[in-house]
Amino acid sequence: MTDVSSRLERVMSNDNEIKGAVAATSILHQKAIDIRQRPVTWQSYHKSQMISDRDFKFITAYEAVKPENRSEFLQANGPQTAETFLSLLHSLSKDQTIQYVLCLLDEMFLEHKTRVDIFHSYCAERKTSLWQQFFSLLHRDDPFIQNMAALLVAKCACWSTNTRLTGNDLSLYLNWINEQLKTSNEYIQTTARCLQLMLRIDEYRAQFVRQDGLTAVFGALEARANFQIQYQLIFCVWICTFDYDLTLTMNRYNAIPNLADILSESIKEKVIRMILATFRNLIEKPFENEPDISRENAITMVQCKVLKHLEILQQSGQKFDDPDIKEDIEFLFEKLQASVQDLSSFDEYSTEIRSGRLEWSPVHTSEKFWRENAARLNERNYELLKILIRLLEASRDALVLSVAAHDLGEYVRHYPRGKVVTENLGGKQLVMQLLGHDDPNVRYEALLCVQKLMVQNWEYLGKQLEKDTKKEVAVK
Repeated sequence: MTDVSSRLERVMSNDNEIKGAVAATSILHQKAIDIRQRPVTWQSYHKSQMISDRDFKFITAYEAVKPENRSEFLQANGPQTAETFLSLLHSLSKDQTIQYVLCLLDEMFLEHKTRVDIFHSYCAERKTSLWQQFFSLLHRDDPFIQNMAALLVAKCACWSTNTRLTGNDLSLYLNWINEQLKTSNEYIQTTARCLQLMLRIDEYRAQFVRQDGLTAVFGALEARANFQIQYQLIFCVWICTFDYDLTLTMNRYNAIPNLADILSESIKEKVIRMILATFRNLIEKPFENEPDISRENAITMVQCKVLKHLEILQQSGQKFDDPDIKEDIEFLFEKLQASVQDLSSFDEYSTEIRSGRLEWSPVHTSEKFWRENAARLNERNYELLKILIRLLEASRDALVLSVAAHDLGEYVRHYPRGKVVTENLGGKQLVMQLLGHDDPNVRYEALLCVQKLMVQNWEYLGKQLEKDTKKEVAVK
């Protein structure tokens, strides 16, 4: 995936990865600084025989080495490095000491990524699992230990030259990340940083999506307004849009409307950059093999007022540090303009329905539109009709409920079998429930919809009565 790596490198060079890692884990980083300033008294552990003489001699020697000489020291003592650090994590229980050891490890890895292989090689030779050494820490009561261990797992999983996290271990780790995204905690930026690292690897990304990780990502985006978290999580979405298959399924996460909302409010260049790059991929990647998906995504962006915001960005004359932003704006503006010119009323309607953001746009109240297009709600196994009915059940927005009830009534009125289909899909029951809604507009549209459902029935009964009467006359 050369286009991933090339643009990914440009993004990371703009952000400065080391500073980015600090910013992305600011709470963790600040606490790590404090912890490193409180060295452990290894002598007391040695005297009480809580650590071996071998481990005591090594850890005190390691701490005495200057950073500029550390590579030479580690090269000469690789296996012992892994043995001592893993032994300390396994045998000691005091939170402050475990925190300190984890900070030493993180510092070691940050100085040179390939040092993770020291630990992989040691465990491989002894047929033990490096992952289990860290996984046992993910459920400690101390949140710093949990999150620093999680970050070390991500680094060991992504920075190794020949070892990957696989199978059940990978599933367990990604599930831990998903759960962290769903909960409110001060280390959410660390969780996002772990995910930024993991999703660059194809097999990790595929497994994350299979475990419904993108649902957790978008849920976290909706729940948190911090721009740094927005940037990190949208970065994760952006990486996923380099995967052709994922671009075809992004609409199930309501990706475009969610990102369009953030774009309309954000003033941070790094957030804007990631959203525009994501939008570009959602149009560009499917175009060759699935042009209808590409066109549908473009129309959804128009519906979500992305074109209007692009115009604002162009007219503002804002100077962006990243040249990719200007290029993405020009690309998107051209594609969205073209989609507007080619937009039919039904395209506009179907895009609005799929976005779930209904409003009283002209197509809803057009008699001509419904006469010509009511039956098209049956396409793709009643896809649009099912979305309308789902909105009646799931939405809490009075405007959405009002428009959805109105549209369902118009479908029933203009499609001969509309009543039967609606009842079979559970639409009639949901509309009946809205008759008691708090909002008077929802009650009004629900009542009109119910009347249309009943009128359909009366017309059927009237025709049947007329048919029976004619038969009686013929018999006589």
